[in-house]
Amino acid sequence: MAEPIAADNSSGNAIARALREEILAGRLSAGERLVEGTIAKRYGVSRIPVREALARLQSEGFVTIVRHRGATVSESSLHDGHELLQVRRGLEVFAAQLAAENRGGAAAKQLAVIAEDMSGGASSDGPSFHELIAVAAGNGHLRDMLTNLNQRVHWGLGHDPATSATDHRAVAIAILNGAVAQAGYLMDEHLRRDERFFTDEFGS
Repeated sequence: MAEPIAADNSSGNAIARALREEILAGRLSAGERLVEGTIAKRYGVSRIPVREALARLQSEGFVTIVRHRGATVSESSLHDGHELLQVRRGLEVFAAQLAAENRGGAAAKQLAVIAEDMSGGASSDGPSFHELIAVAAGNGHLRDMLTNLNQRVHWGLGHDPATSATDHRAVAIAILNGAVAQAGYLMDEHLRRDERFFTDEFGS
């Protein structure tokens, strides 16, 4: 039986994280039904955070929800993760190139802060670095697509603050200088690290 989740952590995100780990570890198999009441009892929570968790996992590709039939573990979440990271990289590279054509556009001042002070990203209460690139690209449809993709793959990304800060600063400088090809190349290299981490961590 799973350990109950602490009361101060009994959110949909916490349940999603626990279920995701079970799926990745193979304790929940592809095609297996995920019953809200059973999960709520296992983790010592109400059905509300379970429902939120299942919706989040569906957006990430781990769970399939069919009306009147409920939720099941998806057949190919890891394969989907690899493919989504590849699509993400292509769109992020394109966004960086558009941002360079605009020399930072609406996000130029925030990118200048990153370029100058090695912060590696926006403040904790502001947009992330990749959100700034999407804004700088000046394409609303591209921004929406990247927001959706990043929400779906965030669980499988590595976290190396020092390397990310260096990468972010280099991309920001290229964008502000209007170096289109360089901005795209640097973004490509930056995101390939995420794909290598994913492969090392979860397999191909």
